[in-house]
Amino acid sequence: QVQLVESGGGLVQAGGSLRLSCAASGRTLSMYGMGWFRQSPGKEREFVAAISWRGDNTYYADSVKGRFTISRDNAKNTLYLQMNSLEPEDTAVYHCAAHRRILSGSYYYTAEDIGSWGQGTQVTVSS
Repeated sequence: QVQLVESGGGLVQAGGSLRLSCAASGRTLSMYGMGWFRQSPGKEREFVAAISWRGDNTYYADSVKGRFTISRDNAKNTLYLQMNSLEPEDTAVYHCAAHRRILSGSYYYTAEDIGSWGQGTQVTVSS
């Protein structure tokens, strides 16, 4: 059973940056597409970004395109999310996720695509 552990969240002012990390253990995830989702209080969990298993293709939600960058280091079994120009609307718990199929690409992931979830890390952006 794979375990995903996020880190890097925190409190930042609007316009600032944060870099989230997601470390995987228990199983290598180098053959799986990976993604980030987020959930704000009172809202459903929403897709943020995805990266293909080889790391050569990425896909972003319109709300973060141009500000966030997803990347991965398969040698370290780690996923990243670089978040720049943060806005108060980005405040949420951010979860990393592993696609349930091997050799998966990057596209708009839904919950049905996901085989494993991390517990999440809180990101708070103050205005």
